[in-house]
Amino acid sequence: MKVIVVGAAGMIGRGVLRACLADDRVGAVLAVGRVPTGERHPKLRELVRPDLSDLAPVRDALAGHDACFCCPEGSPADVALAAGAALAEVAPGSAFLYVSGAEDGDPTEEALLALPLRAYIFRPGYVPGYVPRGVPGYGQPMHGTVARTRLHRPAYVAAAPFRLLLRILRPAAAVTTAERLGRAMIAVAERGAPRRILTAADIDAW
Repeated sequence: MKVIVVGAAGMIGRGVLRACLADDRVGAVLAVGRVPTGERHPKLRELVRPDLSDLAPVRDALAGHDACFCCPEGSPADVALAAGAALAEVAPGSAFLYVSGAEDGDPTEEALLALPLRAYIFRPGYVPGYVPRGVPGYGQPMHGTVARTRLHRPAYVAAAPFRLLLRILRPAAAVTTAERLGRAMIAVAERGAPRRILTAADIDAW
């Protein structure tokens, strides 16, 4: 597959990008982000765009891809809708997988699911280095990466001991890693899934 990773320089995006680079099912990766990822790999190409909420000027670069893994950090709704709209124009019918911070349906998810794409919503709950809506921030970023939002960093470290407790008491918000999330996204992009909204338990199963 040829895949796009939107938000590739973010905490989640980096893990998803690494999963794509390590997986033989992925032949080429276009990393789209506000800043360079710093990664070097033969199958990696980068597109740096400071404003990810407007991808219309670069939509031609998105053509010819089989899937888009949308992992936005700042203004996630705007970025997701911009990426989905651009991909729907140049690659209708391709897979669009969005990492959502919502725990229930929201207008962004509904709008993405209505596009002429094979859209899936991933609700991972807690991922180390990532704080979705409604879940206290804690944990340790993977591979030595740090959160780009400085205010989040102390919380990730201080609350790390509660990761196991969360998995036991709240399975719907089960802890996974960004790279496991990436492997699940690759599998769903390749084979599809029986439902279009996947929780943390679904993600770990995939």
